[in-house]
Amino acid sequence: MTHKPTHAARGAAAQGAQKTLTGELRFLLAGLAALGALATNIILPTFPDMAVALGTSVIDLSATLSSFFVAFAVGQLFVGPLSDRFGRRWLVLAGLATFVVGSAICAVASTLPQFIGGRVVQALGACATSVLSRAVARDLFDGEALARALSLIMVAMAAAPGFSPMLGGAFNSGLGWQSTFTFVGVMAVVLAIYYNARLGETHPTDRRSAISVPSILKTYWQLLTDRRFIAPALAVSLVIGSLYTFFGMAPAILMEGFHFSPFGLAIFFASTVFVVFGAGFLAPRLAHRWGQARAARLGLVIALAGSIALLAGKEDAVFFSAALTVFLLGMGMVNPLGTAIALHPFGRQAGAASALLGFLQMGCAAIAISVGALLHVPAYTALGIILTSSLTLAFAAFLALRQA
Repeated sequence: MTHKPTHAARGAAAQGAQKTLTGELRFLLAGLAALGALATNIILPTFPDMAVALGTSVIDLSATLSSFFVAFAVGQLFVGPLSDRFGRRWLVLAGLATFVVGSAICAVASTLPQFIGGRVVQALGACATSVLSRAVARDLFDGEALARALSLIMVAMAAAPGFSPMLGGAFNSGLGWQSTFTFVGVMAVVLAIYYNARLGETHPTDRRSAISVPSILKTYWQLLTDRRFIAPALAVSLVIGSLYTFFGMAPAILMEGFHFSPFGLAIFFASTVFVVFGAGFLAPRLAHRWGQARAARLGLVIALAGSIALLAGKEDAVFFSAALTVFLLGMGMVNPLGTAIALHPFGRQAGAASALLGFLQMGCAAIAISVGALLHVPAYTALGIILTSSLTLAFAAFLALRQA
């Protein structure tokens, strides 16, 4: 008589044997990481039609973005420690189920408050999948293999905001704005079924940690005061904050300054994915040759060079694209390598470390975007100032790792 392996046994087998990025694992990690970004950017082209349906204005709909990011940031701080105590599987499945519920609320909403409530529920589900994609990668991989897995996650998170506006526009034109929420909800269901059937638990019971409010606070404090974590984590977060600032300011720069059409803007965002993809392909290979820290420093230098060129150069569409390409190339190298360096020493607390890293990234993004909005200069100049300042601070933070 044969017996099917339990989820725990299957997860234990994965922990012991999964040392290469199979096609199944690529799909799962990429899908879990990109779900939140996909759900955010896919709705941007639908804002005019959505505003009419909800009886509000496009400007008021911006509250849906800020509410999503706040819930996303705070929720991560709870998901990480819970997964370290109870395992990844149930937190992943609960996060995906919560995301589906939030998507359904958004699809049937008839008022702005209802819609914002749905977006908050969506964010609480998506934050779990984002945090746990990194934690699962840390469960299964180490060293160069971890860097390759995180490169895949980074590419997926860059591809989602790059391509999703075009996808959202197509859904909106053919089926209406509600169809975008149906699509992302179906994606979450597919991920849940696939995850439960193919991967299951990756955090074995002998590596789980006790949980209580004092222990959670102690874990976070230890991470914040450990230079091995905070130096690379802060560097990566400042770089990601710069990237979100670019996404926030690019429409004003390209559409108002350089007179891009909405379709031209969507094509521009999509083209950035290929730069980040190339960087994600390059990063683990440079890390294999030079080591992760040295390759990450090179990425910081490249990103900083692009930022300085943007700030000092002329306000021209071609020059803007060239300088931004250099920035994105460096950013695409720093993100996976810096994340791998930050998570590597903390396998037992991978959930909490990933959660704190995600919180720092969202915090830096919020600060950078807010500062950019307060600067009384043209959007092009403001972006150059934010990128140059953030990359300078990121480089200084990463150098502190050498003294750890």
